[in-house]
Amino acid sequence: MTGAEYRRQANDRARRRAIRALAAQMGVPYSVAARLIADPHRALLFAHREQRPFHARVRDTRDAAAVPLGRAAHLTARFPRLHTPAGRLYDGRDRRTVLAMLYAVAAHESPHLLPAPDELAWVAELGEETAVDITCAALDRAARLLLDDDPWGLWSRVEEALEAGDPRSEATITLGRELRTVSLRGSVPGARQTLDAVLLAAHRLKLPGTQISLSRRTATVVGARWPGSGPPTAYEVRLNGDPRIHLVDLGQEQQPAGV
Repeated sequence: MTGAEYRRQANDRARRRAIRALAAQMGVPYSVAARLIADPHRALLFAHREQRPFHARVRDTRDAAAVPLGRAAHLTARFPRLHTPAGRLYDGRDRRTVLAMLYAVAAHESPHLLPAPDELAWVAELGEETAVDITCAALDRAARLLLDDDPWGLWSRVEEALEAGDPRSEATITLGRELRTVSLRGSVPGARQTLDAVLLAAHRLKLPGTQISLSRRTATVVGARWPGSGPPTAYEVRLNGDPRIHLVDLGQEQQPAGV
């Protein structure tokens, strides 16, 4: 076997592992995951994550447990931009900053939702991002629900949270600078899809970007509707070629109700 043939077979194996990982993550067939991962950049990212040694997994889970900056960076890397028939999902140049700000507000307004530092430190050493997700589930949900409130008041709440924080902390300094100098609204949809994804994964439901069949037409899941507690009540979907958002009750993937 030549060197070129060996590299080609190794790349094929890495691609197949990446497709299987994406299929398991999104709860879709292998063939659907193969189409979603056709973007070479996304394929490389998934293949790289699947091949991480244990020490790299622990490094990632330490980031995932470091609220707000580390968790925001972890989720942004974990759910990279995705091109779909419904458009680009998980998008936004400043998605990581928006996520970090949402976590800062959630922690400020609901400090009881923050896991104990020793609990987070212990879970982070397991090297399993799902374990960190379970520990941070209440905080993730609080951050997501902020996006269902008055969008115009969100930035005032971010400012209040930063003013209440330690002025010497990295999070306060970094997020304060970003809030004053960066236009963040364009990254809010991507942050919303990212939080939907991590919460839906915990319920073993379809993630934004998943293709579903709806009334004999292909639709793309782009988000979810969440009550104050419990599982989501509906998927938000877009039918291919239709920019409108439709709601699909969970377990009833039939005729959508337009909103």
